[in-house]
Amino acid sequence: MDKKLAVYICSGCGIGDSLNVDKLLQLSSDEQKVTVCRKHKALCSVDGYNTILKDIETEKFHGLAIAACSPRVKTEVFDFPKNIIAERINLREQVVWCSEPGDEDTQMLAEDYLRMGIAKIKNISAIKPYIADSISSDILVIGGGITGITAAIEGAKAGYNIYLVEKEKELGGKLNSFYKQYPANEPFNILIDPIISDRIKEINSYKNIKVYTSTTIKEISGQPGNFDVILLNGKEVKIQVGSIVTSMGWEPYDANKLSHLGYGKYENVVTNIEFETLIKSNPDIQLPKNILFIQCAGSRDKDHLPYCSDYCCSTTLKHAKYIRELNPESSVFVIYKDIRTPGLSEEFYKEVQKDNQVFFTKGTVSDITPENNQLKVTVKETLLGDDISVKVDMIVLATGMTPAGTEDMNLTYRLGKGLPKLKYNFSDSHFICFPYETRRTGIYAAGAVRAPMDVASCLEDASGAMLKAIQCIEATKRGESVHPRAGDKTYPELYMDRCTDCKRCTEECPFGTYDETEKGTPLVNPSRCRRCGICLGSCPERVISFSDYSINSVSAMIKAVEIPDEFEEKPRILVFVCENDAYPALDMAGSKGLKYSPYVRIIPVRCLGSVNKVWISDALSCGYDGILQIGCKPGDDYQCHFIHGSELTQTRGENIQETLTTMMLEPERIKTEFIEITDYYRIPDIINSYVETIEDIGPNPFKDM
Repeated sequence: MDKKLAVYICSGCGIGDSLNVDKLLQLSSDEQKVTVCRKHKALCSVDGYNTILKDIETEKFHGLAIAACSPRVKTEVFDFPKNIIAERINLREQVVWCSEPGDEDTQMLAEDYLRMGIAKIKNISAIKPYIADSISSDILVIGGGITGITAAIEGAKAGYNIYLVEKEKELGGKLNSFYKQYPANEPFNILIDPIISDRIKEINSYKNIKVYTSTTIKEISGQPGNFDVILLNGKEVKIQVGSIVTSMGWEPYDANKLSHLGYGKYENVVTNIEFETLIKSNPDIQLPKNILFIQCAGSRDKDHLPYCSDYCCSTTLKHAKYIRELNPESSVFVIYKDIRTPGLSEEFYKEVQKDNQVFFTKGTVSDITPENNQLKVTVKETLLGDDISVKVDMIVLATGMTPAGTEDMNLTYRLGKGLPKLKYNFSDSHFICFPYETRRTGIYAAGAVRAPMDVASCLEDASGAMLKAIQCIEATKRGESVHPRAGDKTYPELYMDRCTDCKRCTEECPFGTYDETEKGTPLVNPSRCRRCGICLGSCPERVISFSDYSINSVSAMIKAVEIPDEFEEKPRILVFVCENDAYPALDMAGSKGLKYSPYVRIIPVRCLGSVNKVWISDALSCGYDGILQIGCKPGDDYQCHFIHGSELTQTRGENIQETLTTMMLEPERIKTEFIEITDYYRIPDIINSYVETIEDIGPNPFKDM
């Protein structure tokens, strides 16, 4: 059945001044056979919105197109009944604000976008979310240190049932071995007792927290809303949870690798953790008179840990306080690269600096040698410009922090038992935009398993991760995705008659959405899906689609564009843009009035990794002269919201080049650019320079076929 459609064109914000809106309405009704075609001076106004609502009630159409401002704005205004297919066509930011008003090519650009929007509506369906029959609201917290305990308490306060699992005999983690904590609030000159004992008492007061100690995890399977967990604590315990917070904590860097700093060679060289335990076990200990601390011991070092562990400097300041309080005759020497005390810890640093018996010296330790029952430490590259030597009775190495492993989670995911990791084994996520997310939907990382951090930061992290775990459960109940397409109710639908069991979708999905049979047939877990569409882009057989994003819907948009013949000398260039960085950058370029060629036709995609080779072939066969892809930055400092979508675009480039070779076309007809969202000022140069390249190459020989 043909869909009954409506088109609404806004003439406000300069659209009516730049375009012939009546001509656009005529195109909609005569060429596209749209039933209801209207214009309005401000569709986002109360009157404009009510006009659309009234037509929905009286005209009974199936889909509507709003040709106005960017779909990234006024989303709360253009919110219609769920059975209506609605498409936003960007005439403001990506037509009239970036092109010459009243120009023939600007009008043609608007007309093509109208055709593309209508074609999309005709080839998508109303969204029906996936909602499981039963969804658990319980939450599993793995790790009973300060982070895990805090996360459990926060979840319990919100009214959720919490399972807290700790592999050791008692809760507390590393904080159990702390003598004191450095202050996070005033007064900054007084050390505080570890807060862990109070938190353990607090957790025991919640009836909706079930604590399992001396317990490991045998298996975790399933998906958000329905994670099946098998615990081992002498017997198997089976639970079902909706989401998971991982807070396994950290381990100190292996000091055995620091023999150049005397560890393992001299008995009086210890680590900061060993020193803390020493004081905790014997607070009345008689400490040596002269103690020296070496900061960044194995940290910020290309041969060891290249990163700063955040907690080391403040911990050394705390230890200096221990020493001076336990032995007023003592002297403390601190050799540092930089003193890093984030936030209010700077106030604590200032208080310690007031003690004249604590000496701070910037420099690099070049030599440690024994001399008369002491250790002689030589320091070079000091602020004084000269080498200095200090004789001390003990050396404390401020070793860094490494994340605990997550393999003991025993996930049944085909891509591994633990959480995917970054280069230095911290859990992988989009740290800038989504700090608690992992690449396993519904499983959130908190505390030092996510990034190096101190106790105060762990408390904040625990709350944030628990909030995300709660959000995930509630989103799953509504059939919605979590970040970055939060609220998306589509999910991958597989038409298995065409599936060849090639495993591309299961291998390339960054989030482990797919399991598979022994044969290799994909088994989708819809609630794990982040709706990136990378599986759609990977599938050579067009098996995978989403209700509003499919091979057919995008192909229809590609084919809807009017392609001028070669004699008009007006090339047509298809531009696939990532919706997370590139599309907003285009909008920003338009809002700044930056102009670029009207010969491009832009199609937003969920991720560059979702671009299927079929779309490339369709575009070239239709006569597009070039294809430009613009997406997020790949690499070690990636900014791709879907982890490696942009990277996949690069690796798939070989297949695309094969397509060009088969069609006997120049390799320059396809180009990929990577930008950040703030690179909007680069948009005109990226587009215009590519248009010039295509004009130099000449028309696509398929143009007139």
